[in-house]
Amino acid sequence: MEHITNHNIDQCAETAVTLGNFDGLHQGHRKLIETTMRIAEEGNLKSVVFSFYPHPMFVFSNRKHNALIMSPDEKRMSVEEMGVDLYIEYPFDNSFAALSPEEFAVDIIFKKLKCKALIVGENYKFGAHQKGDGALLDRLGAEYGVKIIHVPSVMYEDERVSSTRVREALINKDIELANRLLTVPYFIYGEVVKGKQLGRTIGFPTINIIADKDKLFPPNGVYATKSCYNGKFYYGVTNIGINPTVNGDKKIVETYLFDFKKVIYGEYIKTYVFDFIRAEQKFPGVDELQKQLENDAKSAEKYFLTEKYEFWKNKY
Repeated sequence: MEHITNHNIDQCAETAVTLGNFDGLHQGHRKLIETTMRIAEEGNLKSVVFSFYPHPMFVFSNRKHNALIMSPDEKRMSVEEMGVDLYIEYPFDNSFAALSPEEFAVDIIFKKLKCKALIVGENYKFGAHQKGDGALLDRLGAEYGVKIIHVPSVMYEDERVSSTRVREALINKDIELANRLLTVPYFIYGEVVKGKQLGRTIGFPTINIIADKDKLFPPNGVYATKSCYNGKFYYGVTNIGINPTVNGDKKIVETYLFDFKKVIYGEYIKTYVFDFIRAEQKFPGVDELQKQLENDAKSAEKYFLTEKYEFWKNKY
């Protein structure tokens, strides 16, 4: 997959393009991308996912109160896995946001990308002050010879699937709902680093991940997880939090993998989150922590034997 992160997006080949922030790549996003890939194949066009970096919410509001379902690396990786030809993370700033809807659609999408088909959600808004809408795209498309395809919203349990809904589910520890909305379960991808190594002394060696600082995490606590390393999956239990029993003060993602003995510092691992087990808590000492970790591991093992997990079992 070709990946562009600057303004040099001019294309030689004609393209089919879909537009959006695509945070989380939920069911609705995937329908847009899959439609784009189908239209591209049918018309011998190049498939393009056009997104933005940084996410507009970081430009228009207080950065520290916002977070992403997927880090930029996670999103790029996921788009590539879908089989897209070109993924654009166009630089987003106040001057770009000030472009009129016509300037954005015609000058950037239609002309620079040689767009012949544009695929958008039914409620897509664009341009300065979000003044551009589907009706304007239809008019501009007819004028410039671009086919505009409006994709209906995807519904799940009678509600529209959206990034906002996914965020709310994660914040409320409803991991099953978040994962159903996402299609691919919520995951954390990052580099494995050396931690305090306390777990090794009490029989629970853990893998610590440095995750993106702008990523949205579920509330601090312990979760049933499954991690992918070198193409193989391992069941486990993950603590997201600050590790208060040993006076931790920074957020960490710490995973104990069942039947995993390798040391993989400096390598990357993807951890899928499936179920909330308990909230993070401070224990009187290491002995109490050890007993609780044993119970957490048993709880995770029980979850992976439930009908709830059966939905995911053959995929993850």
